Amino acid sequence: QVQLVESGGGLVQAGGSLRLSCAASGRTFSNYAMGWFRQSPGKEREFVASISGSGGNTDYSDSVKGRFTISRDNAKNTVWLQMNVLKSEDTAVYYCAARVQGFYRVGPKNGAYDYWGQGTQVTVSS
Repeated sequence: QVQLVESGGGLVQAGGSLRLSCAASGRTFSNYAMGWFRQSPGKEREFVASISGSGGNTDYSDSVKGRFTISRDNAKNTVWLQMNVLKSEDTAVYYCAARVQGFYRVGPKNGAYDYWGQGTQVTVSS
């Protein structure tokens, strides 16, 4: 069993930055590919980014590529999402997720993860 706790959300002006954190407890963190997803009111959950257990492979949605960076520290059981040049359309609840995966494979975009956090709200004002 893995428990995931997100933090770092808040209110920021357009063009600003935020760094989300996801702390994991439980079994060996490096066994899990990690992903970030987001959901806005009235919209479906959307893939944002994923990272392999090794940390060496990443994947991003086209809407955030070049602005967001996913990273992890397996010694700290933590994954981060650095969000720069935020836009109003980035406003959403952001969730981190974990999936048992091969060490070098990124997580899937379809939301097929084993564990989810409770989410953290990000609001970008224009």
